[in-house]
Amino acid sequence: MSVFLGTHQNRVDAKGRVSIPAPFRSVLRAWQEKASAEDSLLVLRPSPKHPCIEAWPSVAFMALGPNIDTLDLFSDDQEDMALSLYADAYPMDPDKEGRITLPEFLSSHASLTDSVTFMGLGRHFQIWEPEAAERRRTEARNRARGLTLPAQPGAAGGA
Repeated sequence: MSVFLGTHQNRVDAKGRVSIPAPFRSVLRAWQEKASAEDSLLVLRPSPKHPCIEAWPSVAFMALGPNIDTLDLFSDDQEDMALSLYADAYPMDPDKEGRITLPEFLSSHASLTDSVTFMGLGRHFQIWEPEAAERRRTEARNRARGLTLPAQPGAAGGA
């Protein structure tokens, strides 16, 4: 499966639209092959951890649902997770030029103005205010120093 890689910067136009970077559009097309015709291509939501927007291919976003379904249906935890995941989610399809309109609520959450940074995180990507994105990348690099990934069964060495 294709993944979102790299960091890209684009401008937001006067109508609040921004062009998804071409490499990310290619990944979305690969994910779209797994989606049904009635599914939106992309789901935007506020990050619960950072002042940014998360953007998920709809198929990957919907795959999060079964994890919530493992929680007791009538518990506060289940309701909190479902609200956090679904209540502020915005399904959308890019226009023929690959642009999306950023909902005001999400733009405000991420403090976006006339320029944004797209950062790939594998199966989803984030949209940041550029200076905040650079701070986050630096913070993540510093925190990741010395971390290793667990070795896959049967694989030689770790990452």
